[in-house]
Amino acid sequence: MERGLLWLPLLAAFIWLAWTGWQEYQKIEAYRIWSEQFDKAKYDIYAVLGQKEAEITWGKPTRKGPVDLKTFSLKDVQAIRLLVGDRAIDWDNPPAKGKTCLEFSLVEQSNSIQIPFTDSSLAAKWGKYLQQEWEKYRLK
Repeated sequence: MERGLLWLPLLAAFIWLAWTGWQEYQKIEAYRIWSEQFDKAKYDIYAVLGQKEAEITWGKPTRKGPVDLKTFSLKDVQAIRLLVGDRAIDWDNPPAKGKTCLEFSLVEQSNSIQIPFTDSSLAAKWGKYLQQEWEKYRLK
């Protein structure tokens, strides 16, 4: 009986790990289905992002699919910056740690849109890519 009591916490930890893994799998599957409509998309535990031509759609991932979806056009963007904390960072040298997001300043709105990322190097790659896409639409 003592051995059984020793294994009980391990069993509980295994059940908890299996449950959280299943939850994350459901989020990724919902994202996979959602992302099929976009030319390029990314999944992150903080946010999902999809790009179709000049339209950028982003929201929060859940098991039932992304929620709080917002859309804006690259044609309406005035500037794109990589922020770590509250500071703008160089695209080529992102720090390894810190709260990272891409900030899109819109032409007709005084506020900006911030899309969070867990990895600053991934945010920098997306930022460079979206900067190139923005340049295409800005010059048209």
